[in-house]
Amino acid sequence: MKKDIYVFQNGRLSRKDNTLCLEIDEKKHYIPVVDVGSIHFFGEVDVNKSLLEFASQNHILIHYYNYYGYYVGTYYPREYLNSGYVILQQCSAYLDYEKRLYLASKFIEGAAKNILQVLKYYDRREKDLNISISEIESLASIIKEQDSVEKIMAIEGNIRQIYYQEFNKIIDKKEFYFSKRSKRPPEDKINALISFGNTIVYNEVLSQIYQTQLDPRIGFLHSTNDRRFSLNLDIAELFKPLLVDRTIFLLLNKKQITSKDFKKELGGILLNDKGRKEFIQEIDKKLKTTVQLPGIGHRISYKGLIRMEAYKIQKYLTENKPYAPFEMKW
Repeated sequence: MKKDIYVFQNGRLSRKDNTLCLEIDEKKHYIPVVDVGSIHFFGEVDVNKSLLEFASQNHILIHYYNYYGYYVGTYYPREYLNSGYVILQQCSAYLDYEKRLYLASKFIEGAAKNILQVLKYYDRREKDLNISISEIESLASIIKEQDSVEKIMAIEGNIRQIYYQEFNKIIDKKEFYFSKRSKRPPEDKINALISFGNTIVYNEVLSQIYQTQLDPRIGFLHSTNDRRFSLNLDIAELFKPLLVDRTIFLLLNKKQITSKDFKKELGGILLNDKGRKEFIQEIDKKLKTTVQLPGIGHRISYKGLIRMEAYKIQKYLTENKPYAPFEMKW
C-alpha cells in the first residue's frame, strides 16, 4: 500500500528524473514516486506543470489545506480505471430511490455498529457507558425501517449526539470539556480535533476510491449536488469512529496533545502546527495498522479496508451482491 506525504513547511515540489524532489530551506529531499499514493500540502508549496503531469502519470492525488488547516481542494488526476458501465450503474442506483435508500441505511447501520464498538471498548474500562449504548442500540435497530434518506440522517444525528455526550467520560479532562458539535469555526478543542481528523479521513477515502472504478462525485447518503465529492463522505461514516475518535482519545489520554497545541483563530479554536503534526503522525500510524479478517489469508491495513469497502459497493452496483458494511469486531 502506497504512503501519504504530509508537507507542513513552505517550499517547492518538483520532478527530478523519476523522483519527487521536495525543497525546503534550500535542503532537498528525494522521494521515490513509486512509494507515494497522495500528498497533503499544509504549507505554501510551489509546483509547476511538469510536476502535475508527473503526478498524473503516477496516479498521485494532491490535497490542499489553507493556513488554518481547512481543506481547500484536491488535484484529482484523470481517472485511469474509468468504466462507463460502472458509472452508469452508479448513476442508476442513485436515481433508483430504493437502491439509494438501501445503501444510505447500510452506511449508517455500519457507522452505528462501529460507534457501539468504541463505546463498549471504553465501557469495559469502567467508563460506565451502558445507558448510551442501550439508547444507540435502540436507534440503530430502526434504521432499516425508515422510508427516506432524510429520516436516516436524522437518526444518525441523534446517535452522534448521544455518542458525543460520552466523550467527557472517556477523556475525563476538564480542559477538554465537550458540549456540542460545532464546525466552522470549531468552538472548542474537541471540535477542532474532530474537524481536523474528519478532513484527513475524507481525503484518505477519496484517495482509495481513486484506485477503483467508482466515481467519487456520486454519493448515496450525502446528496450528489454542487459539492465536488460525495461518495468519500459516505464511506468515511464507517471509519470515523475507529480512526478519528480513537486517535483523539489516545492522544489526549497519553498527553501527546495538550492545551498548548491549540490556538484561537477566526473566532474559534484550531490546532496549531505542532498539534496537527502530532495528530497526523498518530492517524497515519493507525491507517497503516494491519488486522486479520475472517476468510482472508493475510493481514490488511485500514487503508486496505477502506479500498475494500469501495470494491464491495461496486459489487453491489454491478452484480447486485448484498452490501454488508465494515464492522469492527476485534
